Amino acid sequence: MVDSNLAIGVFDSGVGGLTVVRELARALPEEPIVYLGDTARVPYGTKSSATVTRYALACASILQERGIKILVVACNTASAHGLGALRAALDIPVIGVVEPGAHAAAAATRSGRIGVIGTRGTVSSGAYPEAIQRCAAAAKVFAAPCPLFVPLAEEAWLEGPVPLAAAQNYLGPLLENGIDTLVLGCTHYPLLKETIAHVTGPAVTLVDSAEETARTVGQTLDAMGGRCTRTFLPQYRFLVSDDPDSFARVGALFLGRPLDTVEWVDF
Repeated sequence: MVDSNLAIGVFDSGVGGLTVVRELARALPEEPIVYLGDTARVPYGTKSSATVTRYALACASILQERGIKILVVACNTASAHGLGALRAALDIPVIGVVEPGAHAAAAATRSGRIGVIGTRGTVSSGAYPEAIQRCAAAAKVFAAPCPLFVPLAEEAWLEGPVPLAAAQNYLGPLLENGIDTLVLGCTHYPLLKETIAHVTGPAVTLVDSAEETARTVGQTLDAMGGRCTRTFLPQYRFLVSDDPDSFARVGALFLGRPLDTVEWVDF
């Protein structure tokens, strides 16, 4: 039997996964959450599959020590490379961000032509095309890495000529392929959603994996009878493997509110 009052565990390689926490808090306001940002080893997108899997298992172990009932892998790269190993190792549900985003994209497209943007690691893994085509076998998927989007988001450079030029450069080839749906395949990218939407125009539906992941977590908790039954305000805990002060400063932008306490953990 699951202890429904345990927390939802979430991890990412850095601060980007806080966009998933933001959507979880919005969709499931009664649920406690413990978040781990592996900031000492960010980015995961440039690492090998074996290394990413090893890091993901280490993050899961730390979160399990804190007491969690479900694990959310709020990192597209770790979802692409480590989800199978995590599900084999853990006895709780493990939800990544790739599958919910892929399912939503397959449901949203009208033409079957879907774009995906993400880190080089996520794009090179082929995880999104595989997941989308499991939902819609006839879909044509066009993927492009957008490496500048992560530093732009972390520097809060979300609008203006520089992010606009980057978006135009990255998205131009996808638009030329006639996509009508675009998956934001990195947890940093929702911060740039307005600039991305300006480039794609209203004919292209943007799919935010963070929103879809929060919906999937809610459905999974319902299915397992795991909704929190406590009546007082939920507790949010934030753990990092590097500088807590820097994480708290940048993290407030991603979460949309200040982070009260950030704790350093030793791997």
